[in-house]
Amino acid sequence: MFTLKISIKVGLWFSLCILLIEIVSMTFLHRNLVHTRIHQEFDSLLARGNSHSGVLEINSDSHSLSHIGLMGSQSDAHVVVTDTTGEILITSNKIDRSIKDILDKPISKSNLLRNGKIIQDDWKNEQYIATVTAFNKNGKISGYVYMFKNTDDVQKLISQLNKHIFIASILILLTILFFIFFLSKALTKPLITMKEATKKLSIGDFSVTLPKPSNDELGELSLSIQTLANDLNYLKQERNEFLASISHELRTPLTYINGYADIARRKNLDEKDRVQYLDIIQEESQRVSSLLKELFDLTKLDQNTFSINKEQVNLNNFIRSIYERVLPAYKNKGIQLVLDCPSNILIDIDPIRFEQVLINLLDNSLKYSNETGTTLIKGVKQNGEVQITVKDQGIGIPSEDLPHIFDRLYRVDKSRSRATGGFGLGLAIVNQLVVAHGGEIKVKSQFGKGTCFTIVINQ
Repeated sequence: MFTLKISIKVGLWFSLCILLIEIVSMTFLHRNLVHTRIHQEFDSLLARGNSHSGVLEINSDSHSLSHIGLMGSQSDAHVVVTDTTGEILITSNKIDRSIKDILDKPISKSNLLRNGKIIQDDWKNEQYIATVTAFNKNGKISGYVYMFKNTDDVQKLISQLNKHIFIASILILLTILFFIFFLSKALTKPLITMKEATKKLSIGDFSVTLPKPSNDELGELSLSIQTLANDLNYLKQERNEFLASISHELRTPLTYINGYADIARRKNLDEKDRVQYLDIIQEESQRVSSLLKELFDLTKLDQNTFSINKEQVNLNNFIRSIYERVLPAYKNKGIQLVLDCPSNILIDIDPIRFEQVLINLLDNSLKYSNETGTTLIKGVKQNGEVQITVKDQGIGIPSEDLPHIFDRLYRVDKSRSRATGGFGLGLAIVNQLVVAHGGEIKVKSQFGKGTCFTIVINQ
């Protein structure tokens, strides 16, 4: 099926619009110019007739009449002077049938103005246009001055005018088409570039670089496509890294499980060693199960199937229940756990999901804090916001790692991951759960001195 390029479509639409505008404007201009030119001819005839009438009112002898006839013969207008009975006193040219017909028409004296009037105005179909002016003697009409002009002359003027308008229209149209061609190219070039960019995106090539956008709608579209390409490229890289990390995380425990299962099946193996190997298999199986659970939670969050059932809870009571649960682990490691939260703060949260958030933060604090340190859990309400802070005196996070700690499978200390049991998914889940509550989580850290996580929930 034949399709037109957008540059041709834009050019055609512009051409059609300009053509319609030119037709309307040139038609209007033509009519007004013709109307003006015809009226100029009538005004000229009336002015001449009035001039001759003025002369005859002063002196209407044969000498004056001859002078008027001579002037008429030397001009493009014919002059005929008659008396009140219609008898011709003087004529500048030979009187033909058309002039005779006009002279024979009766003149209404009541409608005959001192400045004359038009008695033949059909310049398209008649041979002459004509005017008549009366001249007086002693207060009475004593004769008439007829002025005639051949319509061939008028039509020649109109024909020349039409020719000039036609040439001007062609020149204007060609000029406009010339500019439309370059304008359509200028407009469609970025669109074509963006079309090629979207083709690359559709086949998975996200290495798209569009030129610097202009400050208009096309620029906004170009910027949107460039942003989309960058985001897709980032997601592609993240997906590849994610799959590589998941593959690594699963390969290690599965290797242990497979290896120790083979050893445990040996018949001559000591029972104590067998139990030890089975414990390792169980530990690695739980590790795989925990990883899959966290991946499943992330998947549900991504698909918005992770239900958040909010209810109003007392923040102090809620945090205290978590505090009492984790306190023995902190005491066992020699870390002081401090709770600071007023008893009158109410907050709308999902207790089950939010407990997961705080447990994860406190678990990280426990893992990465040194003995004799202090971890503070603090809750405050100010300016319509509830802020929950978990601050420790642990090893801290390097500044270059801070922007990435909420990324999936990102670990600050890769060498400690197996010792601490982390997969780099916990903080990603924490972040999405906080966002699902309509809040945000912030982090400040100084390497070697500690980390502070702050959750902000609007109430």
